[in-house]
Amino acid sequence: MKRPGPAAHPLFVIHSAVLLFGLSGLFAKFIDASPLYIVLGRTLFAAMALGVYARLFSGTKLSAVPGRATGLFILQGALLAVHWYFFFLSIQLSSVAVGLVTFSTFPLFVTFMEPLVFKEPLDRRDILTALVVFFGICLVIPEPDLSNRVTLGGFYGILSGLTFAILALVNRRNVRLSDPVAVAFYQNLFAALCLVIPVILIRPKAMVAASDLPALVFLGVVCTALSHTLFISSLKKIRAQTASVITGLEPVYGIILAFFLLKEIPTFSTLIGGGIIIGASIAAGYLASPKKPTFPKS
Repeated sequence: MKRPGPAAHPLFVIHSAVLLFGLSGLFAKFIDASPLYIVLGRTLFAAMALGVYARLFSGTKLSAVPGRATGLFILQGALLAVHWYFFFLSIQLSSVAVGLVTFSTFPLFVTFMEPLVFKEPLDRRDILTALVVFFGICLVIPEPDLSNRVTLGGFYGILSGLTFAILALVNRRNVRLSDPVAVAFYQNLFAALCLVIPVILIRPKAMVAASDLPALVFLGVVCTALSHTLFISSLKKIRAQTASVITGLEPVYGIILAFFLLKEIPTFSTLIGGGIIIGASIAAGYLASPKKPTFPKS
């Protein structure tokens, strides 16, 4: 019997996952369609891929889900759909850099919501981190005028961060109810189902062209299903603190990829503000308690 090859180093695996998270934002520019259709395609293809992976490779029994988890899965799916809608809309209105950096403010919301939800004390360091992140936001947003596309894009990016923070808190409550692969599968499945009705009712003019379908498949299968699977597998071998620090690099990877693939050059203030926000997020992840679960990003 042939021996299996050496397993990839967990740090390489998690960096690969975060690189794919950062790459996903570029599809808002690659695909000329409404974010509604982009998110529907992403979640649908991701659910299909995760379903195949669970059945053929991981041994996860998708049917073995506690009944009480169904309602939470529906809520998670709805939050995931809204989060990704705002995320792609933010990038379409502004740039990859602005969308990724403003989304990265989600630790600011988690900082203040987590103590309320889980009855935990608010650490003074968390308050300081939140103030630093807020200062970074002020540098990224050019002016307090929503008629400015960059400002509007940043606003939707912040909404994306807010909905992701809520999703992370719901995930923390639901994390023990099922296998992580099953959680990812049902989140994407219910997110797709939540988007079917708006697509039927609203029917935006910018539907997905046939030529964009391969990009949607890649976004759903590789940048979502595969990246999530890689991230989960890496968490079995590295500390949550290390994972938090590395996931903070998602905007960095995304901005670098946007520079080479889209020729997008962020402004100096965006770079400075982004550096402050990313640095604060990484510091928060490094100082966080290792007992708290770490969740994959976009």
